[in-house]
Amino acid sequence: MDGQVMRQARAKVNLTLDVLNRRSDGYHEVEMIMQQIDLFDDVHIRRTSGQGVVLTCSEPSLPIDEGNIAYRAAMHMIEHFGLNTGIHIHIEKRIPVAAGLAGGSTDAAAVISGINDLFGLGLSLEEQMMHGLALGADVPFCILGGCAVARGIGEKLTPTRGLENTWLLLVKPNFGVSTKAVYEALAIDAIAQHPDTEAMKRALLEWDLETIVENLVNVLEPVTMQMHSEIGDIQTLLYQHGALGVLMSGSGPTVFSIYDTYERAIEAYQRIQLHYPQSYVVRTYNSTV
Repeated sequence: MDGQVMRQARAKVNLTLDVLNRRSDGYHEVEMIMQQIDLFDDVHIRRTSGQGVVLTCSEPSLPIDEGNIAYRAAMHMIEHFGLNTGIHIHIEKRIPVAAGLAGGSTDAAAVISGINDLFGLGLSLEEQMMHGLALGADVPFCILGGCAVARGIGEKLTPTRGLENTWLLLVKPNFGVSTKAVYEALAIDAIAQHPDTEAMKRALLEWDLETIVENLVNVLEPVTMQMHSEIGDIQTLLYQHGALGVLMSGSGPTVFSIYDTYERAIEAYQRIQLHYPQSYVVRTYNSTV
């Protein structure tokens, strides 16, 4: 057993996002299709001779204590498995913060997976996902990876064929969004358009890009857009630069667009990143699990 491991903690985008109702415990029942992308943080985990967790991060704005979900993930694993050791975690951050891309959740997923290997805990994927759920609704998907339909609060996952080798341009405006605030502002009875999850699944299985694009729907998008009209401006800009389809990811504010070639994605990126420095050309990622 080596004394350290490294994980690539990948971001995700939502190809669909539907909210069905609000539960009595305050969570929302959702149905959505999530797709991992090849934008990732490097998460380094090593054992130390001390006790407890030390977290360092290349992004100075992020907390390095209980306010960071990766820190809480490590503490959870130490306490649950009685690990008599110290753990040092360093996150080399590339995924933008408060962006709707599961940047925190995927770091937590990497910590659970990494500690499982580092200490030879022998947890199955399902067991790792169960521990992930104790930390946040998106963590199980980030452990599973690839593309999946998520139901419940996001923890009931069914792997499905995803966007394969598809180039996306991500654009994050210069502000973050509170997921909690967006969900609180959502009036479920007033949702004008719900996604057709089954139609999107069929389109992905048949690799029908035109139908995939037609079915990009996120019910949180109008809510976040009402708070930040700039999201609509970014979408217009992306269409002007050749995007086939455009959607806000999660609760936002990141918007992603689909391109049919790398060259078109790069051409759009070169123009748009002059206005939005937090822009990224990425490829979709589908795990082999």
